[in-house]
Amino acid sequence: MTTQAAVEGFLAQRTLAVVGVSRNPQKFGNTLYRELKKRGYRVFPINAHAESVEGDRCYPNLSALPEPVGGVLINVPPAQSEQIVQEAATAGIHWVWLQQGAQSEAAVRFCEAQGLNVVAGECLFMFLQPMDFFHKPHRWLWRLLGKLPK
Repeated sequence: MTTQAAVEGFLAQRTLAVVGVSRNPQKFGNTLYRELKKRGYRVFPINAHAESVEGDRCYPNLSALPEPVGGVLINVPPAQSEQIVQEAATAGIHWVWLQQGAQSEAAVRFCEAQGLNVVAGECLFMFLQPMDFFHKPHRWLWRLLGKLPK
């Protein structure tokens, strides 16, 4: 179960990798990547099939990164997430965010067994500050309904 402490801990990491960016700038992984950069994060895009994304050098996997990162945001299908969390553990990354739709029970169990801090099944936009116009009322409603991590 995701906790508010896990969300805050992940967001406190100022250097992140984003797995699931695409050569197509309209894809959601790219939106996440751009928004993290806009908010001052140092972000590395990960895509095994792209040399660059959003004008930035892209890396094929977490082990190819030029420097350590504090966390990894995963935005790929659940079956791929299981491999990515294993790569994260091997790379010494301690903070993992499995974006909505990327989480799997096996990936979460692996993170917990390895002592990785994991946020699973939450939308990053519900917690990024400053919050955008669309997510502000959505977050208010989730708080009212008791759906936010505690």
